[in-house]
Amino acid sequence: MQHFSYTPTGVCSQNISFDIKDGKIFNLKFIGGCMGNLCAISKLVEGKDAKEIALILKGNDCRGKGTSCADQLAQAILEALK
Repeated sequence: MQHFSYTPTGVCSQNISFDIKDGKIFNLKFIGGCMGNLCAISKLVEGKDAKEIALILKGNDCRGKGTSCADQLAQAILEALK
C-alpha cells in the first residue's frame, strides 16, 4: 500500500491524504473544508478504483472557483497514479 499526501489549491481543505493499493483508494482523509460532504466522499470512494474516481470527480466546480475539493482529489489521484 502506498500513502499519498496532497496540498490542494483554491479550496477550503488544506490537505488530502489517501492510500492506493492495487489501484484502489483507501483511508481518504481531508483536513479542513466542508467536513460533512468530505466525509461522505471518503466513505463513497473507499475501496473503489482510483482512476475511475478521478475521472468522475475531475472538473467538479465549487462556487465558480474553477475547482473544488472533489476536483482537487481528482488531481491528487492522477498525480499519485503517474
